[in-house]
Amino acid sequence: MTGIIKKLAGQTVLYGLSSILPRFLNYALVPLHTALYSTNQYGIITEMYAYVAFLVILLTYGMETAYFRFTNKEGANEGTVFGTVLRSISSSSLIFISTAIFFQQEIANWLKYPNHSEYVVWFAIIIGLDAISAIPLARLRSHNKPLKFAAINISSVLVNIGLNVFFLGYCMTSYKSGNTNVLIDTLYNPEIGVGYVFIANLAASIWKILVSLPTFYKVKTTFDLALLKQLLIYGSPLLLAGLAGIVNETLDRILLKHLLFDELGEIAAMSQLGIYGACYKLSIIITLFIQAFRYAAEPFFFSQAKNKDAPEVYASVMNYFVAVCGLIFLFVTLYLDIIKYFIPNEEYWVGLKVVPILLLANICLGIYFNQSIWYKMTDKTKYGAYIAIGGAIVTITLNLILIPTMGYMGSAWATLTVYVLMVISSYLLGQKHFPIPYNLYKVGGYLALALGLFFTGTHIQGTFGYNFIVATAAILIFASTVYWSELILGKKKQNNDY
Repeated sequence: MTGIIKKLAGQTVLYGLSSILPRFLNYALVPLHTALYSTNQYGIITEMYAYVAFLVILLTYGMETAYFRFTNKEGANEGTVFGTVLRSISSSSLIFISTAIFFQQEIANWLKYPNHSEYVVWFAIIIGLDAISAIPLARLRSHNKPLKFAAINISSVLVNIGLNVFFLGYCMTSYKSGNTNVLIDTLYNPEIGVGYVFIANLAASIWKILVSLPTFYKVKTTFDLALLKQLLIYGSPLLLAGLAGIVNETLDRILLKHLLFDELGEIAAMSQLGIYGACYKLSIIITLFIQAFRYAAEPFFFSQAKNKDAPEVYASVMNYFVAVCGLIFLFVTLYLDIIKYFIPNEEYWVGLKVVPILLLANICLGIYFNQSIWYKMTDKTKYGAYIAIGGAIVTITLNLILIPTMGYMGSAWATLTVYVLMVISSYLLGQKHFPIPYNLYKVGGYLALALGLFFTGTHIQGTFGYNFIVATAAILIFASTVYWSELILGKKKQNNDY
């Protein structure tokens, strides 16, 4: 058991380096963006990327997980599965890009950006290319090639960062200070504004698809229409679950603008969105850990399917997962007075109170992802769709009720509430269809201890040095408790079993 957990931990680290590092580098642009753009301008960036998250799910329509599932079936031909998935995603993405280009002005009018229809074109290409590149990257994960996976992701991110630094850090700041030259006069147009963030992303997406080509250039692939039908049947509930899930994750940032637009006016509404979007970024550490864990855990969980001790393995994984999340939660919340400088513009700090709420929400999302293995392993993906759709309905309802009176705080509480309900629903259904012996006392104990230390640490306030000592002590207490529970007591129990 311990060896299996260590294997997953090792894979999580490898995929962490290949998924966390690129995302962390992207998040490193937040200080640049928030320093140079006002809260309402940053609101535009926040909104547009909320749509991206939704549409990428739509264009991959559950095919990543379907690829993992069908390549691990007995007698499966990996080349046929990969070729069928890739050609399907490529075709639908090209149709999406063409449609968006044709209706660009109508879409821009609906988004309330009538003078920037180019945003629609840029993002259509970004989303389409990212959907296509997701499949060769999934193949690298399936073949346990995290180094190649990392090289592609990191190189793409470096292109994005490099162009952001050039256009914003160099051209924009030089233009504002009056220090222009031929290069700046040729390549920089101040009227594009936040559009340079999108142009940099577009270039990075083009780069990613180009460097992904060699990963399958020599692979013998075929297209199987009958197989595609099976893949779509398996993936369709995952698509619904993914769409509903992304509603839970990003709809608040879309609704904030539309629900506050008439009441507060365009600038104030976009400022609320910008503040919320920037402070949301401070929960990145848990988000990054969950992303790394997801990349490693999904193929790992499927590989354990034939192991008779698989349910016990899944339960043990949950213990460690929640323990790590609790540690990250304490680190971010108790050192928030330091971490807040990640956003250098003090105009954004008014929204810091949402950070603990969103951290807890993301922990619940991670727990839900762990639990989701039960419906994926039993091919009952429709239940994942039911849970996510139910969550989406609650998300929409709570945001409609809370945003007009509480602003972005209402969005934060709605997010936490929804994920808690999804965890409970998934657990109850999972224990009925695919029982996993989760240690509820241990999982609940870790969460309770983290919350207790958080409330204690934030209510014992003094000088900066004093607060730092209290925060460090609380983190050490939590880490020591987990070490004692998992390693000391766990080893004793293992010895007694023998």
